[in-house]
Amino acid sequence: MAHIHFIGGEKGGVGKSLTARVLAQYMIDREIPFIGFDTDRSHGALMRFYSGYASPVVMDHYEALDVIVEAAAEQPERRILVDLAAQTHDALVRWMDDAGVINMADEMGMTIHYWHVMDSGKDSVDLLQKLLDRFGTGLKYVLVRNQVRGNDFSTLEQSGEQARALQLGAQIVSIKKLNETVMNRIDAGSSSFWKAKTSHDSTDGGLGMMDRQRVKMWLRDVYREIDDVGV
Repeated sequence: MAHIHFIGGEKGGVGKSLTARVLAQYMIDREIPFIGFDTDRSHGALMRFYSGYASPVVMDHYEALDVIVEAAAEQPERRILVDLAAQTHDALVRWMDDAGVINMADEMGMTIHYWHVMDSGKDSVDLLQKLLDRFGTGLKYVLVRNQVRGNDFSTLEQSGEQARALQLGAQIVSIKKLNETVMNRIDAGSSSFWKAKTSHDSTDGGLGMMDRQRVKMWLRDVYREIDDVGV
């Protein structure tokens, strides 16, 4: 069965690209074949950190988006990872509607996953409501509670939208906060997480021994969450 994983959340700065990077590294470490598509024209994280696995996609052109489904159909054993830039929800909906993507996926035995990345604010809850209203049972949802952007998710829990998503079969993944200095150094060096946890060369994006250990422990915890969800 083919699997397409959209990493979204619509709102800028909630951690979509971080989640896409973690999933890319997870698939590399778990030896799961995949190809990434990056929809961010100016700050594409997959193109920056995992360029050997990713290609750009222009959301304004249906032909480019069609490549995502075609790639999944050509090699069903290969996961498709799509990092959605902010403000791309409407373009995604138009493409899915015009091409009948969800119905086609059902006919082909293809599963479409949507990783809804959230910070602790109300905007993320409102966007989740919009997503569930639009797609209902058509997608498999993963709610990503990104603790890098806050760890109080009481607004989500009290809104009823999390419970509604769970009734639709959604699963929850929490991404713990990694030391900010460590994350900044990884980003400044445009390093993959593999490089960050293994490289000893401080002039080439490498971290010190203890910071490498922090990255390893952080990835271990996130990987356990992803293991429970499955890709």
